Amino acid sequence: MGRAGTWAGDAARAAVAGPLLLLLLARPPPAAAGDGGHRDIRLVSEQFSQSPQKLSFYSWYGSARLYRFRVPPDTVLLRWLLQVAQGGGPTCANLEITVYFRYGAPPVINPLGTSFPANTSVQPSFLIKMLQSNTSINVSHPAPGDWFVAAHLPPSSQKIEVKGFIPTCAYIFQPDMLVVRVVEVSILEPDTPLPQTLLSQPSYLKIFIPEFTQELRLELEGCVSNGSWGCPVHLTVGSATLPSNFQKVLTCTGPAQACRLLLPSPPWDRWLQVTAKSLAGPHVLVAFSTVASLTACRPWIVNFQHLLQNTSNQSRNTSAGLLPPGPGWRGLAGSSRVGGGPFCLLSYQAVREDMDVVSVDFRPPDRASVLVQSDVPAVMRLQLSTGMDSGGSLTIALWANESVMPNNTWVKVCLNAASPFLSFSAALNCTTAFFQGYPLSLSTVSRKAHLIIPYPETDSWYLSLQLVCPQSPEGCEGASVLVETALSLVPCLNDCGPYGQCLLLRRHGYLYAGCSCKAGWRGWSCTDNSTAQTLAQQQAAVLLLTLSNLMFLAPIALSVHRCLLVEASVYTYTMFFSTFYHACDQPGEAVLCILSYDTLQYCDFLGSGVSIWATILCMARLKAALKYVLLLLGTLVLAMTLQLDRRGAWNTMGPCLFAFVVMVTVWVYRCGHRRRCYPPSWQRWAFYLLPGISMAAVAIAIYASMMTSDNYYYTHSIWHMLLAGSAAFLLPPRDKHAEPWACSQGLACRYQICKNHREELYTVT
Repeated sequence: MGRAGTWAGDAARAAVAGPLLLLLLARPPPAAAGDGGHRDIRLVSEQFSQSPQKLSFYSWYGSARLYRFRVPPDTVLLRWLLQVAQGGGPTCANLEITVYFRYGAPPVINPLGTSFPANTSVQPSFLIKMLQSNTSINVSHPAPGDWFVAAHLPPSSQKIEVKGFIPTCAYIFQPDMLVVRVVEVSILEPDTPLPQTLLSQPSYLKIFIPEFTQELRLELEGCVSNGSWGCPVHLTVGSATLPSNFQKVLTCTGPAQACRLLLPSPPWDRWLQVTAKSLAGPHVLVAFSTVASLTACRPWIVNFQHLLQNTSNQSRNTSAGLLPPGPGWRGLAGSSRVGGGPFCLLSYQAVREDMDVVSVDFRPPDRASVLVQSDVPAVMRLQLSTGMDSGGSLTIALWANESVMPNNTWVKVCLNAASPFLSFSAALNCTTAFFQGYPLSLSTVSRKAHLIIPYPETDSWYLSLQLVCPQSPEGCEGASVLVETALSLVPCLNDCGPYGQCLLLRRHGYLYAGCSCKAGWRGWSCTDNSTAQTLAQQQAAVLLLTLSNLMFLAPIALSVHRCLLVEASVYTYTMFFSTFYHACDQPGEAVLCILSYDTLQYCDFLGSGVSIWATILCMARLKAALKYVLLLLGTLVLAMTLQLDRRGAWNTMGPCLFAFVVMVTVWVYRCGHRRRCYPPSWQRWAFYLLPGISMAAVAIAIYASMMTSDNYYYTHSIWHMLLAGSAAFLLPPRDKHAEPWACSQGLACRYQICKNHREELYTVT
């Protein structure tokens, strides 16, 4: 697998909202982030790589290969080098590979176009399609933290391919990450002008946004360009993310006046990147001062201590489980001015309870409800920043009691990452500075609200609620509502339902969950029934696959009739375990498992192989001692090979071909020894051997090339009947001197002296 040359690659066609630049470069960018061709000594580059993985055809989320990269802080350029290598020979097709990118969580993909569960909010994934070639992709000013890359081949066909009968084509995918980061960044202090001078290279700044920041204002003052007043400056604020990008861009080209940018609800408790570039040309000096102003939001923090103080002299409604609002909770926006201003939010300290892997419960301090008022929003923070919380589904359920919901009032709800939405009085779009939130609402008509977010971003999430009266704002004065909540992070929604299985997937220590569907159900949580099987179809499939094994009664009866008790035992074993394996293998409700699935599958595969082995050895008509030695050795070899790889076709066919060679060798020897064809009877060839061989050939052809997921129930049932029928035709006839059912008569002789007519020996039975 060759690495691309000096940033060589094919053109990647993609478009992303905002100033995000996605390009394929034929050469390294000059100065990495500047112009004029001069190297910027403030920039250093680092490269990260992950081991290559073999791509698979897509059938469910586990088919996609996932990679996780961690972008360091102060990165100004991120470049992915995507490499694909093909193995398997010239017969392998040149397939299209789909690659997805997302910041903060694995990408939510839907190549099959299936439906998602109700109340699920999914952003479209950013993706590119590439062939077997090397490609590079650039992202300017990427957000620091986890970035995920997922890749897969086209959707898988319905054909069931037998391992070993078709050529194996391998498509190996490997992404490398190259980052260019700044080692010298100017710190922008609040309310402190920071002088800047731009010539040919950009200026990199950052400002720390503390918690409870309500607004950020960036302003350029005293901007001068070559001695004349003006401000040809391009300002980029924030970091780029995928699939959505909410970077803010400020272009100042006007006369000598202040240039401002207002950012409501900037991301809390993190550094915010700011990049300034000159628009005046490579040799024009631009000087200005940058001023950042933060507007603090004074919270009313509701924790366990406040609850104890407020409930010490109040009775609790234990039947409803709700906390009645006290007088100290009202009028927070205007009546409480202690130490510097009004309260702007009611902050609930949510309790995080880790239940299991990718399974978390969040609850308010009183374990039941959140008090929602009209003066200020109530905010609850959900900590999903451990790095392992992005592999599940975030579920939000809210409901209000009918008796406590005033008429003509609404409870508006916004769920945002990084910072809460606080401007309910101005807008209801749930948009913060760099995030488009998820809106919900409760009213007297609809008192329940649900939201499901697959793979939420790794961050602190904020649930904001406020009481509003659209028709008469004065009707909300002094009103409050208690909203009950059920907030949780689950691996799979409803455990993928009755027609799916929730599986935990792992990639380099990172765990994420996915649903593997069955019985024709599809979708993210196995809720898409567009191709689902009905109960009648499931029952018909079970009956076909199990009752078709009754065809083995024919070779069992013939074996007993011809005194072939070992062969009869093998066919009985095969019929029993094939019947109950397929009864347990069904994907729907018609399922019966008498043993573990793996045990039944192994016994079914072993019985099929030993049945073919025993039938061929019986046709060779070897001496009893040699026959049973080969039968036992073949069974042991088959048991070993199936343990190594039970789905490998040649693991079963190899020993059976060896038995076939033994049979042909014995037949050729007898032909030469007797000077005539063996078996000597043309009736034996015409009415038994040729029909049996034809049935076996058709069975192998169906098994190897005709089975699909749709016709499996029919073709595999035909395989059962042809396999059993061929065994009945191919079993050799009884000896001329042996009586029918002689073995059953011999078993009843007890202590009589029985004579073996072949070897002239007397034994006590």
